Amino acid sequence: MKKLLVSLALLLAAGAAAAQPRPYSQPELDSLLAPIALHPDALLNNILAASAFPQQVQDAAQWSRANPQLSGDAAVQAATPYNWQPPVTALVAYPDVLARMVESPQWLRDLGEAWRLQEPHVLDTVQGLRRRAEASGNLKSDEYQNVYRQDDVIVVQPAYREVVYVRYYDPLVVYGPWWWPAYRPVFWRPWIVRPVHTVWVRYDPRPRYYPRPVHQHKPVHVHKPAQPQPHARPFNQARPQPQQRTWNGTPSPAARLQAENTARFVQQHRPQVAAPQVRQMPAPAAYSQQRPAPQVSSPPRAAPRFQAQQERRGGHAGRGVRG
Repeated sequence: MKKLLVSLALLLAAGAAAAQPRPYSQPELDSLLAPIALHPDALLNNILAASAFPQQVQDAAQWSRANPQLSGDAAVQAATPYNWQPPVTALVAYPDVLARMVESPQWLRDLGEAWRLQEPHVLDTVQGLRRRAEASGNLKSDEYQNVYRQDDVIVVQPAYREVVYVRYYDPLVVYGPWWWPAYRPVFWRPWIVRPVHTVWVRYDPRPRYYPRPVHQHKPVHVHKPAQPQPHARPFNQARPQPQQRTWNGTPSPAARLQAENTARFVQQHRPQVAAPQVRQMPAPAAYSQQRPAPQVSSPPRAAPRFQAQQERRGGHAGRGVRG
């Protein structure tokens, strides 16, 4: 009987030990955090906190794919009625990052487990990766972000608080030669860098406590608007097919209104030019029925001196030729 009880106790202890999750080693943490460690602190905080809710992240990514026209504040406001966790709701402002997170469900689950069980080690790993990138010359301040040290912590903040540029980093380039041959870093697909406006996302000014304080990691609070955006639709609703329209040759009401406004603007702003003055010429006098006869004048007489010279030469202008 005692042997049976001892055997049962050993089996229960072995089952409990097997059920307890295995802690992640440092090479595994470096591999997990390589694609996200250099992102701005606010975005990194949201990624780490949201990884603890992988199913909600999947739902948020599906909703974001169904509403590709929304990003930044508009996406956060439209997704608020779904009552996701605040960090998950904040991530819909970054559609590219959210899409990369759900492309590897195993990576998302491992990151969530590491954040839940080894939070201080995760934060130390982030700082170690940032120090390597800074030493390689690939993490520095520029026109889009500010990188500075606060005590022993490397802080990455946007140059403007309301505008975030999320860059793509190649782990095999930004950190220098990779130092764990058996654990390759996780790669994400590249994306086009676009500015993301995040005015609605605010952060609690009270910092959380860690064994090694990290300035950037703070709880997230999302201001919830009263109503969602009318142009957003649920992620599980099919996209309506556009209707084919044919033009019958008549301008649309909008085109007619634009033409009328243009004509009114031109009429109001056309320079006022005075009309040219036409000079009134006098009417010609009427001709008489009988035209007057022309007056014939006698030829002029030659000067006396000229006449004397002609006589001395033996001739005169009015005489004939002698025979």
